[in-house]
Amino acid sequence: MYCSIYKSSKKDEMYLYIARPEVNENETEATDPLAVMPDALRTAFGRATFVMDLELSESRKLARVNVLHVLDSIETKGFFIQMPPEGLIDPNAVEPEGLRGA
Repeated sequence: MYCSIYKSSKKDEMYLYIARPEVNENETEATDPLAVMPDALRTAFGRATFVMDLELSESRKLARVNVLHVLDSIETKGFFIQMPPEGLIDPNAVEPEGLRGA
């Protein structure tokens, strides 16, 4: 399966995977990648910025998600949302001494 990947304008490291539509050379009308998502999710995602096209298969490894989950979600829902990784940034962490007031 070929898919297109878009990044969110509202949340860093949030990505949308959708099945790449067949491209017809005679078509000039661009399709809205967010059209496959429910309205609430579309609002939370913000503007979609194209990142890349990718061929997905069961043997392909992805950096942060299981490719089987992505394929299943695209086939059942029409899209897959990759959420930002948890725990990388602690918003309640104390600032390092040397950076206060910088």
